Amino acid sequence: MEKSLARRAPIEGLADRLWSAWAFGRIAAAPLYRLYERRLLEQVRGGPIPRHVGLILDGNRRYGRQHNLTDPRDIYGIGADKLDDLLGWCADLSIPAITLWVLSTDNFERPAQEVSGILTAIESKLRRLAEDPHIHRQRIRVRGVGRLELLPGPTLAALRTAEAATASYGEIHLSIAAAYGGRQEITDAVQAFLREQQTKGRSLGETIPEITPQTLGRYLYAPDLPDPELIIRTSGEIRLSGFLLWQSAYSEFYFTDVFWPAMRKIDFLRAVRAFQQRRRRFGR
Repeated sequence: MEKSLARRAPIEGLADRLWSAWAFGRIAAAPLYRLYERRLLEQVRGGPIPRHVGLILDGNRRYGRQHNLTDPRDIYGIGADKLDDLLGWCADLSIPAITLWVLSTDNFERPAQEVSGILTAIESKLRRLAEDPHIHRQRIRVRGVGRLELLPGPTLAALRTAEAATASYGEIHLSIAAAYGGRQEITDAVQAFLREQQTKGRSLGETIPEITPQTLGRYLYAPDLPDPELIIRTSGEIRLSGFLLWQSAYSEFYFTDVFWPAMRKIDFLRAVRAFQQRRRRFGR
């Protein structure tokens, strides 16, 4: 059962459950699943499309246990490959910016074998992205955001290669949040601002009035991107865990029980549909 914060009309909710019941576990249901997917895609295309979608890619370990996978490289490799599907879904809707949280600063505290599995999956995927013809055909710009200096040398090198290979693109912006924490991003922004003021020889009294939300926003990891309008978290957890704390002030949140490696196009489309059903007031 998906945990959308949007209120859904009873008939529409019933239709979703009926179609999903057909779609799961029966080969004979495949044509019906595709029919429902097309219907949902057409419905979503008729509404407002978020300019920036953030995703918290949760549930990899539970997916692995569910499928008797024990090697973290296999588990997180499957999750990394799901990115190909996601980029196709976003291209179908002409979503211009996506931010994926692939590794938090807290994740470094996990067992060494698991951290190694995560980093191996990230590195391998980034190397493939740099050469992927779909990335170049769709002119997707790849960039890393976070405390990137905390990444191992080979992982950071793979990220820099992908960034360099796509630096001239801008049709779609794909941000990879690695070694990322929302509190740390805000802290880094404040420190960067203060260092700049110091180099200009400004006193504390002159600097304090300059500290405004608009000013600090320019020192975030990706200040050129619009704030995310929709943030999706997979796996059933209902919290942000520090993801894009500054930028998510007016984001719409969508939580689904689906584990990230098992996410389907209809799960993504339902999230966008829920966004379209919200009445966005921006605090007014």
